[in-house]
Amino acid sequence: MTEHYYSSNPSVQSKPFTFETILKGHSLLFTSDLGVFSKKEIDFGSRLLIEAFVIPEVSGGLLDVGCGYGPIGLTLGKEYPDRYITMVDINERALDLAEKNRIQNSVLNVKIYKSDLFNDIKERSFAAILTNPPIRTGKKNVYEIFERSYEYLTSGGELWIVIQKKQGAPSAIEKLQSIFNVVEVVAKKKGYYIIKSKKC
Repeated sequence: MTEHYYSSNPSVQSKPFTFETILKGHSLLFTSDLGVFSKKEIDFGSRLLIEAFVIPEVSGGLLDVGCGYGPIGLTLGKEYPDRYITMVDINERALDLAEKNRIQNSVLNVKIYKSDLFNDIKERSFAAILTNPPIRTGKKNVYEIFERSYEYLTSGGELWIVIQKKQGAPSAIEKLQSIFNVVEVVAKKKGYYIIKSKKC
């Protein structure tokens, strides 16, 4: 069976490397590796999501589902030091890298742990949930993220996702509209959609 970045324990040989990038005005250092999503650079979709995100007015922490080696959650930790950020992933190599990146970027308001989607997340009432969903795992898993996000958001909280048009953005919008009170496309670029869904 072919191994993917959403494998729990990637067996591909580890060859870590470090690069510097700027996200939301912050200069950040990321160590990446084989066996993780978008290993060579911050992918365009995640970067667009980070730059488009505006924090909701409601109180509460932020949740990064499928955090990989940490670009979304750690950038938001830097940008919003008064909010607590929870970062989860199933890929243990990615989680180890995210913790390393947390330390080397001195992000203190973040906790990182293993969870298969929402299965091991105990906290509720997040002000925002962000995800670059694992499209390759199939529509069932992606839609599960949409559905369960509603349960984990506080009233007035928001789910922010990035998805490409060719990967099903129009049908994703329809699915989100069946769950959330307000669904809005806040940005479109190069075929990528940033979609914000609000729980009222």
